[in-house]
Amino acid sequence: MSLLKLPEHCGIMLAGLLAVTMVLAPSSRASPSFHMLRFRFVDTTRTAHFRNGRVVPRTLVTYVRIPAGRGPFPLVVFAHGYESTPGRYARLLDTWARAGFVVAAPLFPLENANAPGGSNESDIVNEPGDMRFVITRLLRISSLHISAAKIAVAGQSDGAETAFAVAEESHYRDPRVRAAVVLSSAELAGGVPIAGPPLLATQGTRDTTNPPRYTARLYAAAHRPKFLLTLVGAGHLAPYTSDNTYFSIVSLVTTAFLDHYLIGGSLDAVVAAARAPRLAALTFSL
Repeated sequence: MSLLKLPEHCGIMLAGLLAVTMVLAPSSRASPSFHMLRFRFVDTTRTAHFRNGRVVPRTLVTYVRIPAGRGPFPLVVFAHGYESTPGRYARLLDTWARAGFVVAAPLFPLENANAPGGSNESDIVNEPGDMRFVITRLLRISSLHISAAKIAVAGQSDGAETAFAVAEESHYRDPRVRAAVVLSSAELAGGVPIAGPPLLATQGTRDTTNPPRYTARLYAAAHRPKFLLTLVGAGHLAPYTSDNTYFSIVSLVTTAFLDHYLIGGSLDAVVAAARAPRLAALTFSL
């Protein structure tokens, strides 16, 4: 049955056999279908207060993957987690770039693993502003051929909280964002989200850093259309970086979701991508 004929509110446990690893983007040994640039964006209207006492304008070193072709391209801005860097998520970001998205990953000044004086998680409240600033600066670079009408945000852990805030929370919302992907997330402000863009949340059932109840609360509060991908037996970080079994599922589902809401791909493909027996469950409300 076509997904488009299903009732407006849907919850399904996906089953059946799907060889998920066979339909991913080409391996890194193949000729790359994107190239990467590094930008240094400085926001002189805001400051970063480092633990070592330094106070400087907020600087966002941003790594931008640009797909092959002429564009205009949809844009995905990705937020990394606490004490991490964008490089940790390279496999996932590469997958999105190969699928035809410009993928921008800023290095947050205080939460990154190499912040002077040590990482400072309390700076997360400033990161939605960082993402909005990066989007604005990227749209000014005409050579990137970005479509201003096709912008998504994504993130993992603290980065997912930031992405959710930019997409869905009234204090931080950027109306230019058309879709959001949050990986092991929670609500940043803890308030009721406004009617934001389509949302895909993913959650491992054995995540002890951001437990499943956080994502369940986020999903319940979000407006539809919304999707919740549950990874049965998965932890907090590995499904998005190093665990090949779950990584394959995440890559397929996130790419299909972004393709549908930014490019116009099939909605059925989102459901099909999550068919992994005993490993994944997809719940959604349209």
